[in-house]
Amino acid sequence: MKILFLGDVVGRSGRDAVCAYIPRARKEYSPDFVIVNADNAAGGFGINAGICEEFFKAGADILTAGNHVWDQQEILPTLGREKRLLRPHNYPANTTGTGLGIYTNARGQNLVVLHLQGQIFMQEQLPCPFACADTVLKQYNLAGNAASIFVDFHAEATSEKMAMAHYLDGRVSAVIGTHTHIPTSDTRVLRGGTAYQTDTGMCGDYDSVIGMEKASVIKRFLTKINKGNKMTAASGEATICGAIIETEDKTGLAKSIEPIKIGGIIG
Repeated sequence: MKILFLGDVVGRSGRDAVCAYIPRARKEYSPDFVIVNADNAAGGFGINAGICEEFFKAGADILTAGNHVWDQQEILPTLGREKRLLRPHNYPANTTGTGLGIYTNARGQNLVVLHLQGQIFMQEQLPCPFACADTVLKQYNLAGNAASIFVDFHAEATSEKMAMAHYLDGRVSAVIGTHTHIPTSDTRVLRGGTAYQTDTGMCGDYDSVIGMEKASVIKRFLTKINKGNKMTAASGEATICGAIIETEDKTGLAKSIEPIKIGGIIG
């Protein structure tokens, strides 16, 4: 199975680049599934129903999010009914939506996508993502009822992401980090067969501060005042960042993972 993953989309610049890239990537890689993290797609803060449709029409199969998924309140009805849009699964059970999706490709193979959010340096202080992963993996297993299991771990601390990857090594096909918007250079397959990258980076304008216009962010650092100093998504040419993962049909473990970095100022 081939899985194309594209990191956090930031603003219109990132959206336009991703929507233009997906059809080309489908021809180049022939992925079974295209997963897009859309946590900052709506002006840098969350996602709305219209943007979801943009991504689906462009060829995305699944959208993950993160801590900003709640920024656009209009998304709540969509989260409640759209099974292709996932919020982190370790939110309380009564929270709208789900972070667990099961999808089937043309060959009848099941892909399980598990979306988790970290605890370290995150304001929400959610229930333990490690325990949440264990609960899910009691229901789904590689080479059993899941041909591949993909984990989008939306977390701030590199240590927490690496710990999660090693904890799940051999039990899932891939653990891919999101949230920090900077691509890391540690893309590899771990000893147990799980593909890993600490953070795939963002799909957005890198002539910015993690996707936001520079001036307002720098002013916040200089003055320590956030009120009245609104951040806006940078609008220059975007770089596409992500990864392409291929898994073994017999085991569900990763054969390979290759980073993607195209266009913009770092592609």
